Amino acid sequence: MVYPIRLYGDPILRRKARPVEDFSGIKRLAEDMLETMFEARGVGLAAPQIGLSQRLFVAVEYADEPEGEEEKPLRELVRRVYVVANPVITYREGLLEGTEGCLSLPGLYSEEVPRAERIRVEYQDEEGHKRVLELEGYMARVFQHEIDHLDGILFFERLPKPKREAFLEANRAELVRFQKEARALLKELSQG
Repeated sequence: MVYPIRLYGDPILRRKARPVEDFSGIKRLAEDMLETMFEARGVGLAAPQIGLSQRLFVAVEYADEPEGEEEKPLRELVRRVYVVANPVITYREGLLEGTEGCLSLPGLYSEEVPRAERIRVEYQDEEGHKRVLELEGYMARVFQHEIDHLDGILFFERLPKPKREAFLEANRAELVRFQKEARALLKELSQG
C-alpha cells in the first residue's frame, strides 16, 4: 500500500512521536512505508510522514547506478534496508555540512545542513529486538534526518539562524503551497 505523504504544514510533522510498543504489525507497516518511499524516490521515510505518531522509520542504502544505463527502479538498487523503531543516538562525533531535502518538502533542498559525521544508534528492529548501529557519512546523515522527524523537527530547522531565515524567505511561496495542500489532504482524509 502506498500512503499519501504528509506535507509541510501538517501538524503531525511538528509533534514528538510516541514510542512503538506493539510490534505485531510493524513488519507489514514497514513494507508499506518502503513502497511509499520508493514511489516518492526517497532514501528514508518516518512514520509521521504518513500520518502515524510512532517512533519508526525506514531507510535504505542504495548501490550506485552504473553510468549511462537506463534508470532502474529504486527497489533493484537497494543494498540494505533499515527498519528502525524507538531510536536513540548514544554517540556523536565530528560535524559536517551537507545537502538535504525531504519528501514532506518536495523539491526543496539546503546544502548547508550541519550533522554529526559519525553516530551510534540504539534501536529496535521490526520484531522488537534491540540493535546497535554505528554509522558515518551519508547514512549517519539519513538517520539523523529521520530521527529528527520523530521529534517534530524538519531539516531546515538545523540551519544556523541567518541561513534558516534565508531558506524560509527564498522558499516562502512553495511553503505556503505545501501548507494549502496539507490542509486539503487532512480535510479529504477526515471525510473519507
